[in-house]
Amino acid sequence: MASEHRTHLRTHTCGELRKGDEGSRVTLCGWAMTVRYHGNVTFVDCRDRYGTTQLVLSEDLKTQASAIRKESVIRATGTVRTKPQPNKRLATGEIEVAASDITVLATADPLPLDLEDYSNMTEDTRLKYRYLDLRRKRMQENLLMRHRITKAVRDYFDAQGFVDIETPFLGKSTPEGARDYLVPSRVTRGSFYALPQSPQIFKQLLQVAGFDRYMQIVKCFRDEDLRADRQPEFTQIDVEMSFVDEEDIYAVMEGLMRHVWKQAKGVSLTLPFPRLTFAEAMARYGSDKPDVRFGVGIRDITAVAKRTDFAIFRGAETVRCVVAPGKIPRKQQEELERTAKVYGAKGLLVMGYDPTKREFLGSAAKRFSGALATELAKSLGKDIGAGEATLLVVAGEERVVAAALGAVRLAVGKALGLIDTSKDAFLWVTDFPLLEWSEQDGRYVAMHHPFTRPKDEDIPLLEKAPEKARAKAYDLTLNGVEIAGGSIRISERELQQKMFAALKISPEEAQRKFGFLMDAFRYGAPPHGGIAFGLDRLVSLVCGEESIREVIAFPKTKNAEDLMMDSPSGVSDAQLDELGIALKK
Repeated sequence: MASEHRTHLRTHTCGELRKGDEGSRVTLCGWAMTVRYHGNVTFVDCRDRYGTTQLVLSEDLKTQASAIRKESVIRATGTVRTKPQPNKRLATGEIEVAASDITVLATADPLPLDLEDYSNMTEDTRLKYRYLDLRRKRMQENLLMRHRITKAVRDYFDAQGFVDIETPFLGKSTPEGARDYLVPSRVTRGSFYALPQSPQIFKQLLQVAGFDRYMQIVKCFRDEDLRADRQPEFTQIDVEMSFVDEEDIYAVMEGLMRHVWKQAKGVSLTLPFPRLTFAEAMARYGSDKPDVRFGVGIRDITAVAKRTDFAIFRGAETVRCVVAPGKIPRKQQEELERTAKVYGAKGLLVMGYDPTKREFLGSAAKRFSGALATELAKSLGKDIGAGEATLLVVAGEERVVAAALGAVRLAVGKALGLIDTSKDAFLWVTDFPLLEWSEQDGRYVAMHHPFTRPKDEDIPLLEKAPEKARAKAYDLTLNGVEIAGGSIRISERELQQKMFAALKISPEEAQRKFGFLMDAFRYGAPPHGGIAFGLDRLVSLVCGEESIREVIAFPKTKNAEDLMMDSPSGVSDAQLDELGIALKK
């Protein structure tokens, strides 16, 4: 049977031959995964990205067989035959190819890493030899999944009437968030382009231009400190729509996720996704991206705690707790306290609860005695009614308590195996604060970006109390990870000016940075809004990977270095002279 992968060098791939091809004359190309000698017969496992096929070389090919090194590129011609003992682990395990001719197309030196066992391999080694690391089955499966997801995304948006439009990479520096990557101009010396942190302004201008449904899968660049889910260059699924409100965004994006999950995982998602406001998420879970795959939450016990004689409770803005099922060993309690302190908590108070005796246990229990203990137990209700429980209590400033207990809650879920990893739990988090205080800048900054629209009823607060204003902003989270964020945008020049004033951006600075956007609003801007998905994060979650580096072909290290290309690197004095740039020592 003819193969769709037929070329002048091969008739089939290494993953498509089956028992029905017995007797066919075929030519395969691939890498020599293993070479095994058994008397006068040599067995070679030939691998490409489609699979593996066993080649059998008779004594007549002994000279050619001796030249085959592991991971060399080979081309073999022969006849398909049934294996005496099938290999059930391979899709091609029922057949083998009896080779009549074999050629080494490229000889491989001994590899600096083991493609079969990489448990002892450092990440630096993997990234230095990334082209070899990418030969591994798991890495190829990850990138193939990325391909399927991006194809599903484009197919869905095309069917929904969206237009895929490219936006420039060389733009204007508008630092209002992470640091920009700057590109010097040779033609206009002393001037710089900036690589886009996102196509935000461009996609808003496309709405002014009348492209009411825009999308793009696009590279973005941010010069920020890195971690497992960050890279200096990353990929967004960027979306903008005109004549919409939040409900329209939710409906279209939920449809996108349903389509992607069906195409990538064969799973039918239940719609609509649940929602929580930012305030509800912080109060209940201590996080604006809560993992809701387990039921443990945060309970507010301030009213009871402030009536104890404990000075720390009485002087605290709020007292809250996580109620963990069962007993928690002392060593684990100490680990949880360290976690709480990382997020600013001064300590973690631990109490046990015995439902049989209906009493709190441990040295901390004396803080709640008699009627107060009864009232505390009643306020916690079913959280402590089913069996032994452990209360993990933090007191202090509301912001610190929420963050600390959010981290403690997640650590408890992981340590006690409470998280149902078989689930994919989507959640919308809505109504974010419009602004947040920046100690570094000494002013309020936009929590999302300066073009985010306030809630209509909160617009008067921009001048009176901007810190209380809520935004028409929303995040989509999955299993405790933010995978998308967006907002309804400001489309009126006057409201945008009020927003700049609240951010302490002067009219002159606003004109210098964003004048072209403000000018565009003078000529009729439609109501519009959008969202951007982190494609790398989305793919890593589908693939079950903790780091986005596992789903990016050529990622950077935590220091933003490319070990394979040895970049960033110095450039010649001649290149700097051309740009009119001198480096500080």
